[in-house]
Parts: sequence; structure tokens; C-alpha cells
Amino acid sequence: MRPLLQVPLLALSGLGVLHASLVTDLYLRYVKEGMRPLLIASGVLLLLLAAAETVSFWRVGRDDGSGEADDHTTVPRVAWLLLFPALSLLFYAPPALGAYTAAREPSRAVKEQDHFDPLPATSPVPLTLTEFTGRVRQDREQGIKGRSVVMTGFVTPGPDGDGWYLTRLMLNCCAADAQSVKVRIHGAPDLPADTWVTVTGTWHSDGTLGTASAAVALDARSVTKVTRPVNAYQDALPLPTTR
Repeated sequence: MRPLLQVPLLALSGLGVLHASLVTDLYLRYVKEGMRPLLIASGVLLLLLAAAETVSFWRVGRDDGSGEADDHTTVPRVAWLLLFPALSLLFYAPPALGAYTAAREPSRAVKEQDHFDPLPATSPVPLTLTEFTGRVRQDREQGIKGRSVVMTGFVTPGPDGDGWYLTRLMLNCCAADAQSVKVRIHGAPDLPADTWVTVTGTWHSDGTLGTASAAVALDARSVTKVTRPVNAYQDALPLPTTR
């Protein structure tokens, strides 16, 4: 590869990173929200390197009178593979992780908790999937028993098409370390994978509530389709429903 051809590769990479992190919210498909300043800085740095390389080649070419830089340094041809992810960020960003990923890993372990505050009197009670899981398996007071709750997530089909799970994916840093939390849904019709929904219902009585034997499951009373959130990699409270 001629060194001068490194310039468009650096420039496209920088533009791709800036497009994903500064112009759009595409970066949220791959990394946590707090990584945005670092991505913007990286995109700017790549553009500055492209500009510096351009100036360097122009100066060398003018000094030797050839109009071109001497080709004393080469870059491995495999480096051109970097062009494809750069172009994808500009023209076709890969989709966010979803049901395909969640179906291939167990739910992450919920942090041990000795005390749970009383649930609010409102009904249904809005909960995250993590909080629901913790209360089902760790709350000895069984505060969730008989209570109507509401949660939001996306659909992950069960194994062999047996029902489905309400699911959330969470990141520690980036999409490579994504972990899922899932709640089995009973009494609701099957829906396409990755459909975002808000589910209202009560705990599905199976096992001893407040212990590890309790099923992390919900008897659905209603299921409403909702819009996918901009930042889908967090276990947030229910989204407003669309009518």
C-alpha cells in the first residue's frame, strides 16, 4: 500500500466515528453513553492525523521536485480491511444486539440484597427487570405477592419456540460484554423477536416466593407494543405506551 493512500483510510475512519458519536446516536448500539466524549476525541484525532499525513506527503514531494512522496515505507495490505468498518459507520451501521444474543446466554446474576423497601401503593407498580428478579428471589417479606407490576423490554423467544421472555441487555463497557436479564412471560400470545413491549401482570406462582426456587416469571394481563428506546442497553423503568 502506498503511504499516500493511508490518508483516505484515516479520514474515512475519523468521519465514521464522528458520524456515529457526534451527528447521530449510533454509538449507543456499541458502547455505553459515557464513552461518547472519548469517541468524539478519537474521531477528531483520526482527522488530524489524516491532515498531518497529507501535509507531510506534500512537503516531501515538493522538496524532491517529483510532486510525490517517496514510497520508502509500506503498510500491510491487510490494513485496508479497516476501510469496511469505517464505511459501515457512515452508510450502514450494524444493528444493535437483541434477542439473538440474549437467547444464547443465561440471565446475569442479580446482586444479593438483604432489605427491600416497601413497594409504592400505586398499581401497577413500575419495575425494572432486575428489581423484579431480586424481589422474586430474595425478598423474604414477599412484598410482590399479589401485586400488579409493569415492565418494559424486548421479546426473546424461548427455546424451541416455547413461549417468550421479556428481556433487557446491559453493558459494562461495550457490546462485547453485554449481559441479559430475562423474565418469562405466561398467558400472552407469541410475538416476533426483538419486539419492544410493556407488560403488565402479576408474579407467576411457581416455587417459593422470596427464595431461589421462585420462578422469575409473570402472568401477563396486558402486552402493549412500544417504541425502542434510543439507549436500549440499560434496564430502565417502563416506557410510555404508544396508542
